[in-house]
Amino acid sequence: VDIDCDNNPIDDTIIDQMKTDPHQLILGIETSCDETAASIVEGGRHILSSVVASQIDIHAKFGGVVPEIASREHVNHMLPVIDRALRDANKALSELSGIAVTYGPGLVGALLVGVAAAKGLSHATGLPLIPVHHLEGHIASAYLADEALKPPFLCLIVSGGHATLAEVKDYAHFEVLARTRDDAPGEAFDKIARVIGLGYPGGPLIEKAAEGGRRDAFFLPITDFLDSFDFSFSGVKTAAINQYRKIEHEAQQEGKDWPSSVGLSDFAATFQETIVQTLASHTKRALKETNYRQLVIAGGVSANKRLREVMSEMTKEIGVRLTIPTLSFCTDNAAMIASAGYYAWQSGRRASLDLNAVPMAELDDVNRFVVG
Repeated sequence: VDIDCDNNPIDDTIIDQMKTDPHQLILGIETSCDETAASIVEGGRHILSSVVASQIDIHAKFGGVVPEIASREHVNHMLPVIDRALRDANKALSELSGIAVTYGPGLVGALLVGVAAAKGLSHATGLPLIPVHHLEGHIASAYLADEALKPPFLCLIVSGGHATLAEVKDYAHFEVLARTRDDAPGEAFDKIARVIGLGYPGGPLIEKAAEGGRRDAFFLPITDFLDSFDFSFSGVKTAAINQYRKIEHEAQQEGKDWPSSVGLSDFAATFQETIVQTLASHTKRALKETNYRQLVIAGGVSANKRLREVMSEMTKEIGVRLTIPTLSFCTDNAAMIASAGYYAWQSGRRASLDLNAVPMAELDDVNRFVVG
């Protein structure tokens, strides 16, 4: 249904309240991939409710997310999830101060479900519509984990679709220092997990398989760029696949699933360690050259125990404070979107009802929404 944006009924009194009341309640909506999520957060820091309807079991049998199925599942779950978030928080729509929604990046069909829901609620209630970039949400997840955290700081966002180093200049002001030039860490984990027969999602399965394995069972390359902090994981993924084919051939000759020289745990541990050390080395160099004394790590891959261990050792070595969200807020959720929405509105960000999904949105695109 097309809505005339000139008839957006947002009340100016709500706008004034949002700028002065530190306790406003924000409804966050997240549907960028395969989680349908809604959350109520107070003042950007205090979670009153957080509801996530996951589709992992549905997509696991396909070895990855099927966009069309994801979109249909979002349609089925969107309104029940929002209703549950309101009930868990014991709040009514009339008590909210704004509606924040992920507009990108992500799967376009999935994003459209969340954006449409947020626009409908904004139109019906007169509440401000606050567009949030998905990576901005991951950054904000750290505010939910660490009440003392304030910008500026450096943030490493690692997930199935991203490996990004961003300077967080202020709560809603970001500058991207580095990104992956090809595959993301989570994408590489998923691919290798499928190749060696572990299944989906790859990250947790490889982490589990790596327990007790040798981290140097064979050589895998780490890609560095002399003039950039950028990442690249395509090379290590291809090298790992080639190594597996070699191991597979040896196993066939020995009549085993895996040869005695390199077992499954050794393979998983070595691949995981290469990904982790690549992330750590690039981040360490960026910290030294930018002189930030605070590092945040966010995104789904930040749940990896080995990554947390290595990053903790690295930051202690160079005297940098480290914040990583709790495991439940590393993966996609709406509490991080509500938190980011709170700070986005404080910065003057607002969208009209012609807001659309942007599947390839860049982090600095959010600046176009700032008004006044």
